[in-house]
Amino acid sequence: MRIIITGGSGMIGKALAIELIEAGHEVIVLSRNPFPGIVPGGVGVEKWDAETSHGWASLITEDTAIVNFAGAGLAEGRWTDERKAEILKSRINAGQAVVDGIQSADSKPRVVIQASAVGYYGPRGDEELTESSSSGDDFLADVCQQWEEATQPVEEMGIRRAITRSGVVLSTKDGAFPRMLLPFKLFVGGPIGSGQQWMPWIHIHDEVRAVRFLIENEASQGVYNLTAPNPVTNGQFATIMGNVMRRPGIVPVPAFVMQTLFGELSTVLLDGQRAVPHRLLEEGFTFEYNELEAAIRDLLDRPAPAAA
Repeated sequence: MRIIITGGSGMIGKALAIELIEAGHEVIVLSRNPFPGIVPGGVGVEKWDAETSHGWASLITEDTAIVNFAGAGLAEGRWTDERKAEILKSRINAGQAVVDGIQSADSKPRVVIQASAVGYYGPRGDEELTESSSSGDDFLADVCQQWEEATQPVEEMGIRRAITRSGVVLSTKDGAFPRMLLPFKLFVGGPIGSGQQWMPWIHIHDEVRAVRFLIENEASQGVYNLTAPNPVTNGQFATIMGNVMRRPGIVPVPAFVMQTLFGELSTVLLDGQRAVPHRLLEEGFTFEYNELEAAIRDLLDRPAPAAA
């Protein structure tokens, strides 16, 4: 199958491209800057302005899947009004471009995978959140809702669509994990804010395996939480990270410090969602990393100590 990935030069896109290439698929990444080296070997790259279907709609065949990951990074600077507008606009424009591309193509793709995030649910305390849970009403929830809706018209064309609401994707390459790791390396790691907020995590390997599962499984459509089956609180994360790294994990970072440093962006770390992957498990997907400690040990190449 031919897989077209928008936003494919990011952390998840690169890992997904490798997963798909190794599974025998053809992968083409759409990028604003299609220079050599931005994607793994064996992956094709096509120039794209992230706003229109110009130049790439002809790539769509009946044996094509489109994975829409495109959107401005959430953690790239404080959330000024201008930055928030760009975060939303970039996602809506990319989704509309995918719809326009499909409408102008001679053939329709098999499936569209639409990225989203568990931020869709908003801060919900200890409530367990499945794919049928209602949306939140803060900025991130609004972004996720409009992001998901941007490609909804493909369903009216009879095209299968799956929405991936991802949690915190753990990878040493990029994303949140290296930033979480640094304080522990400096012996000042610990819980953020109250430490009671939930952290719906997923290992990068399971993230891309889940996306591949949704691409290849013709029965999969609708919304899916891409999170490990066992979420943890931020305080539990700090304890486990400290244990794995043999560092203290008890130095707290007060909420007001995060708010001062990052402004509204701090809500990403101070709020949380106890999201669980109900539909993936129901459809038979098997996670390789169900427990956080095993995931961290794999990422850091720190095997569990031998039993006495």
